[in-house]
Amino acid sequence: MKNTNDIDALLPQTQCGECGYAACRPYAEALASGEETIDGCPPGGITTLKALGQLLKVDPTPYIEHLRAKYRPRQVVTIREDECIGCTKCIQSCPVDAILGSGKLMHSVIADECTGCELCIEPCPVDCIDIKVIDDAPISKETSNRARQRYENRQQRLNRQYEAGRQHYQTARLANSEATKESSLLTAQQKEINAALERVRAKTFQVWDEDE
Repeated sequence: MKNTNDIDALLPQTQCGECGYAACRPYAEALASGEETIDGCPPGGITTLKALGQLLKVDPTPYIEHLRAKYRPRQVVTIREDECIGCTKCIQSCPVDAILGSGKLMHSVIADECTGCELCIEPCPVDCIDIKVIDDAPISKETSNRARQRYENRQQRLNRQYEAGRQHYQTARLANSEATKESSLLTAQQKEINAALERVRAKTFQVWDEDE
């Protein structure tokens, strides 16, 4: 089985999911295990196809026409800022954190970091995101490496947020459980106290009845 890192290094790191996987790395893993063919990356085009074929010792010729039909040139997205409502849905969907903004404030795209994955377009409720084709040149190694790093940084941040949320939930759940136990204990104690008071009252009434 080929090294996944070597395969991943040849991919454009657009993290677009057009290969059928959530990101470039899972596609690289599938290629390494022989589960996928080398024509699954439209942004990579013929350049990536041939590079993968050379690395994996696969003849790319049978795949060229199929990939050429799916190929798309390098692109970025732009936001029509005067129409943006600041919903943050595009920010949440961007795999490389290439969109700046916050809730109810205008958003903008960092053009140099945008991979053109188009994942931000569908979530936009006001359809204010456009696609801009850059050129037909292959994505440079520097650009793909930077995109990979930004993607990994984002995943690490999301994992930290998830873990923090999970810890907060567990702490709150434990506190709630302890509070419930304490409440149950107090209720049981109160019931014992009430029962004792009832017994005292009963004895008192009995004494009064005997005196009469």
